Amino acid sequence: MIDLKFLRENPDAVRTSQRMRGEDPALVDALLEADAARRSAVATADNLRAEQKVLGKSVGKASPEERPVLLAGAQELAAKVKEAEAVQTAADTAMDGAHRAISNVVQDGAPAGGEADFVVLETVGDVPSFDFEPKDHLALSEALNLIDMERGAKVSGARFYFMTGYGALLQLGLLQLAAQRAVANGFQMMIPPVLVRPEIMAGTGFLGAHSDEIYHLEDDDLYLVGTSEVPLAGYHSGEIIDLTAGPKRYAGWSSCFRREAGSYGKDTRGIIRVHQFDKVEMFSYCKPEDADAEHQRLLGWEREMLAAIEVPYRVIDVAAGDLGSSAARKFDCEAWVPTQQTYRELTSTSNCTTFQARRLSVRYRDENGKPQIAATLNGTLATTRWIVAILENHQQADGSVRVPAALVPFVGTDVLRV
Repeated sequence: MIDLKFLRENPDAVRTSQRMRGEDPALVDALLEADAARRSAVATADNLRAEQKVLGKSVGKASPEERPVLLAGAQELAAKVKEAEAVQTAADTAMDGAHRAISNVVQDGAPAGGEADFVVLETVGDVPSFDFEPKDHLALSEALNLIDMERGAKVSGARFYFMTGYGALLQLGLLQLAAQRAVANGFQMMIPPVLVRPEIMAGTGFLGAHSDEIYHLEDDDLYLVGTSEVPLAGYHSGEIIDLTAGPKRYAGWSSCFRREAGSYGKDTRGIIRVHQFDKVEMFSYCKPEDADAEHQRLLGWEREMLAAIEVPYRVIDVAAGDLGSSAARKFDCEAWVPTQQTYRELTSTSNCTTFQARRLSVRYRDENGKPQIAATLNGTLATTRWIVAILENHQQADGSVRVPAALVPFVGTDVLRV
């Protein structure tokens, strides 16, 4: 949720943010009205309770003659207090709904517009040129026995697959490399649960416009996560954490699940867009004033991993209309996919400022010992989709694929051959 103090002092900035996202600026006015109504209801209820307390003391000191009149007044006042508390409860509920309806305030400098309006910040590496007709990742995988889509569909349905042989070793190696790098950079490794309670999923902002992307187990009222960002955000929910030594960093290794609702007909070939994949995700808690610098650090660690797999990529500043509701700013790294002649997303890193932590009540103590809302950030360090870029960019004329040097110790060979 956004900061109400910021909203009261800068309503036009929040309206502008809503417009940049392509969302309704009228929600800002609805929240301001709900905020004013709630504060009025709280004041009314507090005043009546104070009056009731004073009257209660008067009854205790009253003479027998005065007491009946005072008791009658106390009963009447008690009814008013009960009514005022009901109004306050309703105002609290309306306020919470209006508050949750507004996405995070877009950071200054983020591009306006939708999915196609990103800004390219940098292009790294040379796009490969082949003296043969390159194969796509699925054709390579099938020839090298790395991925079995047919049996994945037989067992689980469309967009499921088996990673087999060296394909499985390639994925495990990629994730293990990411884990090692995360630990070396001060992250605590975590293998989190992949089922979470509704309040944790809602707290991270994933039950908004894209809730149809999430698998929900109705009998248990639990959600399968699409990223370990979700359980890691919930890890310190309701806590006051210690940030005196700097950001608190976790790296979560988990399987991830996405329904991919609304994406039917898109990227149906291979493993670019699937229902289940594995990922190592970075997650940071920090003081709000440190969030921008931490965001750049996460992006830097992503770039180091992409350099390790030796693929050309570009860094983009994602436009406001393509941000998730919790993100104030997001940078993506997109790798070149030769057979598609375009760049495709491999990593995202988002600065969620205090939006998630406010929902999940994650705080820290400032220099005066006063509890303050923390900031949260996340970023991809490796995921199954990276195999697409590795295979296509490192393929050779004879159908083999060169294994990047950083992954050879994990895979056990420097070339994948038929």
